[in-house]
Amino acid sequence: MWKSPGHAKTLRLIGETDADAFYTGELADAIDAHVAVHNGYLRKSDLAKYEVEWVKPISTNYKGYDVWEIPPSGQGVVTLMALNIFSELSPAVPNTVKTLHEQIEAMKLAFVDGKAFITEERDMPVDVEHLLSKEYSKKRAQLITDRATVPEPYDLPKSGTVYLATADEEGNMVSFIQSNYMGFGSGIVVPGTGIALQNRGVDFSLDPSHPNVLKPGKRSFNTIIPGFLTKNGQAIGPFGIMGGFMQPQGHFQVVINTIDYELNPQATLDAPRWQWVEGNKVHVEPNYPNHLAQALTRLGHEIVPTLDNGSFGRGQIIWRNPETGVLAGGTESRTDGTIAVC
Repeated sequence: MWKSPGHAKTLRLIGETDADAFYTGELADAIDAHVAVHNGYLRKSDLAKYEVEWVKPISTNYKGYDVWEIPPSGQGVVTLMALNIFSELSPAVPNTVKTLHEQIEAMKLAFVDGKAFITEERDMPVDVEHLLSKEYSKKRAQLITDRATVPEPYDLPKSGTVYLATADEEGNMVSFIQSNYMGFGSGIVVPGTGIALQNRGVDFSLDPSHPNVLKPGKRSFNTIIPGFLTKNGQAIGPFGIMGGFMQPQGHFQVVINTIDYELNPQATLDAPRWQWVEGNKVHVEPNYPNHLAQALTRLGHEIVPTLDNGSFGRGQIIWRNPETGVLAGGTESRTDGTIAVC
């Protein structure tokens, strides 16, 4: 949440809904009992111990704009890492094969590191500050050549989703995201409550040597990442892309479309997207320019055209013109969504 200059300046990206002592009553008893029936591990005592956290967002400066994300265990840092790596390369030129190739390679390097290192921040084997450092981005950018490569994790130094953006005439803005994961979460609904239990634990590792290994009281690497953009300390606006591991890739492409290509919010969301999947495999939307897809194939990318665009993310944007204060919104053409003026 961004408060206007007349208030104390606060930036809050909301990844979870606020909760209070309601967990200690009958609702918690119902959840406890129903989870036990399904041999789950969540208990009333876990709910009673939970407290909402105010976290300090992380950011990077990309060409004069500060791009904000929530910290790990969310994957927002992947967007920032990719932007930093990409900024070490040649200036972006819209719809050129070289620029698209470099975007994909930067995202691949950032994502493979995200999957290797992201978990609860206290359990990560490398500091977020290092992953966002010039030292990191320069080393990773040096690996990008004119050919597609299969990324390997960074060699560490030896030392069910809904997104909403809103803004008002006073300058207050909110970037909010919520998800049960995989459509309906665990598929378990507590009788008489309408509460569907999430299944974020599916992203834990059972490898004892992995940073994201399952253990009590720990949150797994998760995909919910509301975003925010500022410039010179002034709010530009909230943005978000739903869609699992497409989210940081969507954030990355939205920021480049906005800053490098100077597209308005709706054009930014409507632009054809690519999605790195694994190795050199990159999915592209049905309307992705064929000549660009063919050219990327010649650089070693395994381009896979898709029959639909359902996996390429679903986003919303509100940008505020810092000079006029005018708000401009964009809503996702790939799914249901709307822009409402109240």
